[in-house]
Amino acid sequence: MLLSIRHETVYRYTAPLSYTIQQLRLTPRSERHQAVRDWHLAAPGRCHGYLDAYGNRSHIMTVLGQHDELRIVASGTLEVDELDRGRLEGQDRLSPLVFTATTPLTGASAEVIDFAQRHLRGGGSQALMGLAQGIHGAVPYRAGATEVTTTAADALRLGKGVCQDHAHLFLACCHVKGIPARYVSGYIDPGTSDHAQSHAWVDAWAEDGDFQGWVSIDVTHACFQSAHYCRLATGRDYASAAPVRGMRHGGGEESMAVRVSVVRRS
Repeated sequence: MLLSIRHETVYRYTAPLSYTIQQLRLTPRSERHQAVRDWHLAAPGRCHGYLDAYGNRSHIMTVLGQHDELRIVASGTLEVDELDRGRLEGQDRLSPLVFTATTPLTGASAEVIDFAQRHLRGGGSQALMGLAQGIHGAVPYRAGATEVTTTAADALRLGKGVCQDHAHLFLACCHVKGIPARYVSGYIDPGTSDHAQSHAWVDAWAEDGDFQGWVSIDVTHACFQSAHYCRLATGRDYASAAPVRGMRHGGGEESMAVRVSVVRRS
């Protein structure tokens, strides 16, 4: 399947900035089932490209001198193959054990530990999907219900959240059981979803009779990743896989507008 994607982020400020630095993870990963045909990143200032610690194609953008607006546009086309029950083929350069460590966003409270004990029974694909279904029921999707700093424990306690919260809670539960699991940021074809086109989901390490490896699960929809998804970055949580993160000097109040288009091509 071909996906044509355009992601525009515009920051505006009430006062001039003198300096901006942003870490951009806006270039899709090259994986066995996902091939980038063409991709372009348009950003102000200087951009330095590199691979981060998790193998994500990243850029550091720096803007010097006075400015009161930033416009970042990532666009291109990629070909995505269908996955067999979410199974990701191919070798990773990192041990899956890297993704058993908790973070401030994925720490387990007593409530999370209890939830994991009740909803994650085993390390196979079906047990992992059972956890996704449990989260789907316990933390319904509510746009704007949380912030990027909301933890897994906070989302469970609140009883509502967005895809980022679902992913963090899933990771926290996996860590309780010692199962490697990682955060995925990317896009989803809106024809398959009523949620945001920018999306977050998880990869979890599955131990099935005929397969041992990463299985990609969309916790928000309690389904396996399909050819309708574009993978941008993976990490331990949102903080290590966010499409855009940064710092600035000056600027007063900030407003942000994001427009994402994902179109399926024949």
